[in-house]
Amino acid sequence: MSLAIGTKIADFSCLADDGELRALSDARGRWLVVFFYPRASTPGCTIESRDFSALAADFDAAGCTVWGCSTDSIKRQCNFRDKQNLTVPLLADESKVVHEAFGVWQEKKLYGRLYMGTVRATFLIDPSGKLAASWPKVKVNGHAQAVLEALKEQI
Repeated sequence: MSLAIGTKIADFSCLADDGELRALSDARGRWLVVFFYPRASTPGCTIESRDFSALAADFDAAGCTVWGCSTDSIKRQCNFRDKQNLTVPLLADESKVVHEAFGVWQEKKLYGRLYMGTVRATFLIDPSGKLAASWPKVKVNGHAQAVLEALKEQI
């Protein structure tokens, strides 16, 4: 399942690593980046989350909020945040409701074994709540910068 550009994103909410409930409706009036990553504290997820954190001020200056999201528990998200000094809120979608809504909870294959897991993907949502851009299969290196550049082209 992939979301088409211009699709109105249904409201969702998730508990974040700071204990606050984050909802799409809270971000209305601002741009929003939601990046989905498979598992906290793994190499690719660490690089991606660090890169978005390093650019957080640039995103904010462009009127954009950034949230990371995985199926990890709040405790694991907090440990990840603290160990890596991350500054972007990390959402804990243990129920996978948000993952399924964005179509990133998919069947994957590793060494011939099929399993369900998170496909690394990023979504840029405009201030009215519509999908402005998406990256369905992310390669980590340089990705956060590419998203920031795409945001700047949109505004």
